[in-house]
Amino acid sequence: MDKHIAHVEGSEYAQDFAQIIQIIEYNRSQAVQVINHASVLTAWQVGAYVSYKIKNAAWGSKVVQQLAEYIHTENPTLKGWSRRSIYKMVQFYETYTSAAFMDLSEKFKRHKQFVPFETAQFVSPEMTQMGDNEIVPLKMAQLPSLLMHTGWTNHQIILQRCSSPEEYVFYVLYAEYEHLQNKQLERAIKSDAYSRVLSDKKLQSAILKETYPKAEVLLKDKAILDFLGLPQRYKEPKMRKEIVTHMKEFILEMGKDFLFVDEEHTLEVGGKCFRCDLLFYHRALQCLVAIELKTNEFDPRDLGQLEFYLEALDQNEKRSNENPSIGILMCKDANPEVVRYALNRSISPTMVSKYEEQIKVGSVIQRSLEEFVEFLDK
Repeated sequence: MDKHIAHVEGSEYAQDFAQIIQIIEYNRSQAVQVINHASVLTAWQVGAYVSYKIKNAAWGSKVVQQLAEYIHTENPTLKGWSRRSIYKMVQFYETYTSAAFMDLSEKFKRHKQFVPFETAQFVSPEMTQMGDNEIVPLKMAQLPSLLMHTGWTNHQIILQRCSSPEEYVFYVLYAEYEHLQNKQLERAIKSDAYSRVLSDKKLQSAILKETYPKAEVLLKDKAILDFLGLPQRYKEPKMRKEIVTHMKEFILEMGKDFLFVDEEHTLEVGGKCFRCDLLFYHRALQCLVAIELKTNEFDPRDLGQLEFYLEALDQNEKRSNENPSIGILMCKDANPEVVRYALNRSISPTMVSKYEEQIKVGSVIQRSLEEFVEFLDK
């Protein structure tokens, strides 16, 4: 370590300096949020304006191209104002003022996610002049607070890749909750996170659902591990090694509340050493999470091994302020009926999570979007 850095870290002012860093980082994040909100509001207002002009036959199809050229001529430094970009803003406005979205909003109106944000007002050519100076601006549809949960680029991705109001709502909220950037959001949509997060979690033990009511939203019973680049044939050690190498991607897949603790974590019981494949800490659930990897189909005997690890963690490593440890058995395949029988007798917070090496889209939604929104409201 550099001597100067070591001196600063050992300084009596180190704690004060750390607080300054926190202030800087907090305000930088606030600045980014303000910019994102301004971008969304701009897209909404421009989309509303152009949509109104086109629907009222004031503008023909070529006018939008002329608008794009005019913006570029007037201010060449402005980026993102092509004909295509402007039509995306029109799509943005019309999608979230459509009858389908309004019907969905009506179902969720008691949730804070759907409270109207601001009336997007601006002075239009159709303004009504009252007296000499007073101007009454044309009022457009209200901007739902929902749309401020993610940035304009993410909105474009969602509109391009999704097809229903339910999906729009889910990915807007999911992107905020998991802090997804553009590429990460694209992957979440491609891997059908909508279905996987909202699917009925039948592969969780009763004690897990009872102890952690939020587990059905926070823990997935299917993981897509396409980023590992596994060969055609491999064993658990190879899989574990690739997960550790691609830990960032693995945590993005599992959920950002997972914090990596250790691989092949040693558990000493009765003078013997046992090793858990992967150990994590879950911030939201405030507990240790042991993950056992199995490259074959689910075997009930593997569940007993995992429960043994959980008992060792709870007795020897769990802190007083932490909740009971959770066990996830990650298998290549699992017969739901066999899993159900095994979990029915489980007295530990355990679950089985199937993994796939490649993305396969097309799962069936079994739980309601409303449960996810209620979870976020809380």
